[in-house]
Amino acid sequence: VEVQRKFFGTLYNTYSFFSLYANIDGFCYAEDDITNKARPEIDRWILSELNSLMKTVDQAFADYEPTKAGRLLQEFVTENLSNWYVRLCRRRFWKGNYAEDKISAYQTLFTCLVEVAKMASPIAPFFTDKLYQDLMNATGLTKKESVHLSLFPQAKEALIDKALEQRMQMAQNITSMVLSLRKKEKLRVRQPLQKIMIPASDKHIMAQIDAIKDLVLSEVNVKELEFMSEDSKVLVKDIKANFKTLGPKYGKQMKAIAAAIAQFNQQDIIGLEKEGTYTLTIDGNSTSISIEDVIISSQDIPGLLVTNNKGITVALDVSLSDALIQEGVARELVNRIQNIRKEAGLDVTDRIRLDIAKHPKIEAALKTNKNYICQETLADAICLSEEGPKNGVAVEFDDIKTYIGLTK
Repeated sequence: VEVQRKFFGTLYNTYSFFSLYANIDGFCYAEDDITNKARPEIDRWILSELNSLMKTVDQAFADYEPTKAGRLLQEFVTENLSNWYVRLCRRRFWKGNYAEDKISAYQTLFTCLVEVAKMASPIAPFFTDKLYQDLMNATGLTKKESVHLSLFPQAKEALIDKALEQRMQMAQNITSMVLSLRKKEKLRVRQPLQKIMIPASDKHIMAQIDAIKDLVLSEVNVKELEFMSEDSKVLVKDIKANFKTLGPKYGKQMKAIAAAIAQFNQQDIIGLEKEGTYTLTIDGNSTSISIEDVIISSQDIPGLLVTNNKGITVALDVSLSDALIQEGVARELVNRIQNIRKEAGLDVTDRIRLDIAKHPKIEAALKTNKNYICQETLADAICLSEEGPKNGVAVEFDDIKTYIGLTK
C-alpha cells in the first residue's frame, strides 16, 4: 500500500499534472531541445539528479539489487521530481506565454517521466509501458513499440553538476527545518513571516546559501534571510552525547567521553560543527569524535524558534505584524477560492467574478492585497456585500467566517 501511494500514486499524479497543461498548450515536443545552458537552474538541477540517478540505478540492477533500485527511483520521484521540481515550477506551466521558459519546463518534465519509465520498467513492467506509450504517442519523437524494447538510459556526464545538487540539497534542508518550526508553532505556510536568521561565517557556505536564498524564501513564505555571526549571543547551543554511536565505537570509554562532551562551551560546539570532528584527551590519550557522535540543539528565545540539522542552524522570527496578518488572510482566501473553482468544474483558464460576504479582516486584506487575489484566482472583479452571495459557499479559517460565490 505504501509503495502504491508513494511511488505509483505520485508518479501518476505527476504525469496527470504534466498532461493537463501539455494538452492545454498543445505541447508535443515539436520544438528543438532547449540547450542545457539556456535552461533555468531548477531544470538543470533536476536533469543533473536524473542523470546521477541513471548511474546509481544501473549499478543497483547490475548488482542484482532491484529493491535498492526501486527505493532510489521512489526517492527521486517523490522527493525531487514531485515534492520539489513540480511544486516549485507549477506557475511556469500555467502562466500564459508559450515561450522558451515554458517549453524548457515541458521538455524537462517530459524527459524525467520518460527516463523514469525506462529505469523502472524491469520492476513495474505494465505501469511503465503504459506511461511510456502515453507520453511518446503524443509526440513526433522516435519511439519503440514498447518501453521494454528501448535501451536502458545512459547518463550524460555533461548534465551532471554536483555543486548544483549540493546547493539544492542545502535549500531542501533549510526549507525542511523552517517548515518543521512552523509546524511546531502551528503557523500555516500560507501565513507569511518576516525573517530567517542563519549563523554563518564561512564564505563558501554563505555563498551557497545566498545562491538559493530566493528559492527558500518563496518555499517557506518568509520575506528575508539574514546571516549572523556564529558566536552571536542571540543563539545558545546545547550539546549532549549520542550514545547510539558512541557505545559501539568507544565501549568502556563512552562514559568519560560523554562527560567531556557535557563540558563543551559555545566555541567548542561551533568548532565541532565547522570541522566535523573534535579531538578529546581521555586518560592522557587523544580521542577523536565526529559530529554524528553528538546531538546539538539550540535554545528557543522569545520571538524566535531555532533548530539545527546537518551542520546548519536556522532561527525563525515568528512575530506577526498587521501587514503580515493581512497577507496571510489574502493567501487563505486564494486557497478557498481555488477550491471553489475546482468544485465548480471551471477550466484552469476561465476568468471569474467574486462575491464575498463582508468581514473586517477580509476588507483589510483586500485593501493591500486585492491585485494579488485577482491575479491568483483569475478574478476580474471582487464585490463585497453585507449578506454575501446567494448560494455562496461557507468559508471558515482562523476566527473569520464568510461566504464566497463566483460567476464565470
